[in-house]
Amino acid sequence: MRSAMHDNIVLAKLLRQDHAIVVVGASAIALLGWAYLFYQGWAMQHMDLVAMAMPSTGAWGPMDLLLVFAMWAVMMVPSATPMLLAFATISCSRRAQGRAFVPLWVFLAGYLVLWTAFSLAATLAQWGLHSLALISPMMVGTSPLLGSLLLITAGVYQWTPLKQACLRHCRSPLQFLLACWQDGSAGAFLMGLRHGAYCLGCCWLLMAVLFAVGVMNLAWIAALSVFVLLEKIIPRGFWVAKAAGLVLMGWGGWMAISCGA
Repeated sequence: MRSAMHDNIVLAKLLRQDHAIVVVGASAIALLGWAYLFYQGWAMQHMDLVAMAMPSTGAWGPMDLLLVFAMWAVMMVPSATPMLLAFATISCSRRAQGRAFVPLWVFLAGYLVLWTAFSLAATLAQWGLHSLALISPMMVGTSPLLGSLLLITAGVYQWTPLKQACLRHCRSPLQFLLACWQDGSAGAFLMGLRHGAYCLGCCWLLMAVLFAVGVMNLAWIAALSVFVLLEKIIPRGFWVAKAAGLVLMGWGGWMAISCGA
């Protein structure tokens, strides 16, 4: 009896520690990212007073590419919090029972590999659009046709089986881990990689919408962040995703008609 109580106490302590690390880490990344974005929003209104830490309006150099990459890299890390908490719960339970376990950072490393690759692709895409003058110095798309294509494509994707499958996995983190659990460091890394693929499949085209509405547009970044969270956690998340798809398609169609008029 005492042994069982002791195990429960140890498990609760381990869970609190790991959950605190996940929540504090994700919150810190989110706060730093939003602080940077708010600073840029303020600095754009006071360009005569400050020099902004943002890509230059001319040809980009290594520092410009690094700034853009960092912005994309931290944007979606907090959205992994529910899955990280679920992994920490299972891992702590196994550790308290004396079974083999893997540190949380191994799973996180697999997840980050996918988002790092996406961040690199987004950075190169933004660099290309900047070089072709398809993005203004204020990081807003200058081509209504390109913007309409992005919006329509993102809207259609919301209705595809691939989007729905990815969203299903992201909405059930514990179920995903129980069904796909693999022992060992390699197994945890592959699980993180697989979850990163599902997470990326959920929102990569939604993130691409920023190229149309403004990569540094605080209102749209906030709206997309809230929407990505809502479609993952609310009971009608699948229908929320489809409803947003209709809105995006309608918006893109209106933009296409407007630019052709």
